[in-house]
Amino acid sequence: MSGSLPNESEVRPTNFIYQIIDADIAAGTCKAPHTRFPPEPNGYLHIGHAKSICLNFGIAKYYQSEGYQAKCNLRFDDTNPAKEDMEYVESIKKDVRWLGFEWDGEIHYSSDYFDQLYDYAIELIKKGLAYVDELSADEIREYRGTLTKPGKNSPYRDRTVDDNLMLFAKMKAGEIAEGKACLRAKIDMASPFIVMRDPVLYRIKFAEHHQTGDTWCIYPMYDFTHCISDAIENITHSLCTLEFQDNRRLYDWVLDNITIAAHPHQYEFSRLNLEYTITSKRKLNLLVTEKIVDGWDDPRMPTIAGLRRRGYTPESIRDFCHRIGVTKQENTVEMSTLEFCIREDLNQNALRAMAVLDPVKVVIENFSNTLDEVLSMPNHPNRPELGEREVTFTQELYIDRADFREEANKNYKRLVLGKEVRLRNAYVIRADRVEKDDQGNIQTIYCTYDPTTLNKNPADGRKVKGVIHWVSAKFAKPAEIRLYDRLFNTANPGAADEFLSTINPDSLVIKKGFVEPNLTTAQIGQAYQFEREGYFCLDSKYATDDHLIFNRTVGLRDSWSEAKN
Repeated sequence: MSGSLPNESEVRPTNFIYQIIDADIAAGTCKAPHTRFPPEPNGYLHIGHAKSICLNFGIAKYYQSEGYQAKCNLRFDDTNPAKEDMEYVESIKKDVRWLGFEWDGEIHYSSDYFDQLYDYAIELIKKGLAYVDELSADEIREYRGTLTKPGKNSPYRDRTVDDNLMLFAKMKAGEIAEGKACLRAKIDMASPFIVMRDPVLYRIKFAEHHQTGDTWCIYPMYDFTHCISDAIENITHSLCTLEFQDNRRLYDWVLDNITIAAHPHQYEFSRLNLEYTITSKRKLNLLVTEKIVDGWDDPRMPTIAGLRRRGYTPESIRDFCHRIGVTKQENTVEMSTLEFCIREDLNQNALRAMAVLDPVKVVIENFSNTLDEVLSMPNHPNRPELGEREVTFTQELYIDRADFREEANKNYKRLVLGKEVRLRNAYVIRADRVEKDDQGNIQTIYCTYDPTTLNKNPADGRKVKGVIHWVSAKFAKPAEIRLYDRLFNTANPGAADEFLSTINPDSLVIKKGFVEPNLTTAQIGQAYQFEREGYFCLDSKYATDDHLIFNRTVGLRDSWSEAKN
């Protein structure tokens, strides 16, 4: 790829995770780092996951380049079949690969270890470290206490080992109703860390699992499963976000109290908080189910699928993750940082084209309607290797309605009645008169052109203030232009009591315009700069040969920051 984006593999990371790994290698406690990316398949990945993907897979990629046998697993922590789906599994695999990474070996599933997890639960029961509790979910919450008030023991906490083994076997056999019993660790109901107050290890769910079918009706909880899965896979550095910091105590407690050879270490880093965005899967799912957006891949969504459909590139997202870095300090990243990364990429790599989003007709009266002229235009002003395209100049053209005024002050540098402007890569024209409909709306602008001014600027010593884009009315193709913007009006929509009330009503504006005929062969994934309008791509979901749809990826400038200033 050409351009100014950094090559991540050539940049020596300096964050604290790499410093820890370097120290472990130097001390001999780690021969080669082995990380994992462990999403739950209960939704599509979002921009926050991209940070984790770049960190975990990036570690393996970097240390491989240094000669170590580093690895990164893709593991689905699939312990809640009621919320999981193979659609999510397939989308996650696609997103990881699209971002430019490949997992080591076969894909792993926590469900691969259900037999071992069950055996470890039996081991804890036999050691007197786990018990079957028959309190309801509400009662468990009540007994747990608060941050300032210790919890109290369940009346079922002191059952005998034999009773607990018998009841756990009945749970496994489906002989106890859902919600009527669970397996809990026996730790400390007075612990200052609520996560250590006898956390639930197993619960009953009569739901078919996408990997194991109806083999099981009891499923392990995430905190119990996660650490054991890491140990089974010989993960050396288990990386997660800061909200799991207290859970590290439970992570270590489980591994310390079962017979397992490996004991990975958990390290926490700050999650990605991005302005004008939410990353809660529950809230994202609500946007989808309430049809506020057009699915998980709606271009306004912060999902990787949505960003891809909007026209973001994997290079720009990796660059973004590289720029924001990895720290332990919580902060909120400005949306303009992400938009800067995609602009940097597309400015270097997007092909140029012309499109008129709000067309008004121009008739050049002194140009023959029988002598259409084919003009050559560069596909990129600074990259001649991308070649040229042919655009036909005709008597009737379309320009953008905002590019013409009957009267204007000297600051207006577009077409004005009685004055001249240059058409991009073409001629200088002068507006002579207009034709209006009964409501006073301009229907046609009648102009004359100077045939001596092709690609000259200034022309014959005349000062021409501005340059505007155009398309041929005869050859241009109709297109639906979707102007996507930020989904929320507030920088922190997640903090709002009713976050749906912060939806930006102008997050999608649809225009019916015209594009160069060359764009009928536009390819999915190819970016275009519509000159003076922004960066666009062909919609991968709905566009057809007979119905061109282009999505705006990002504007040419940061209009939100300009508006705030």
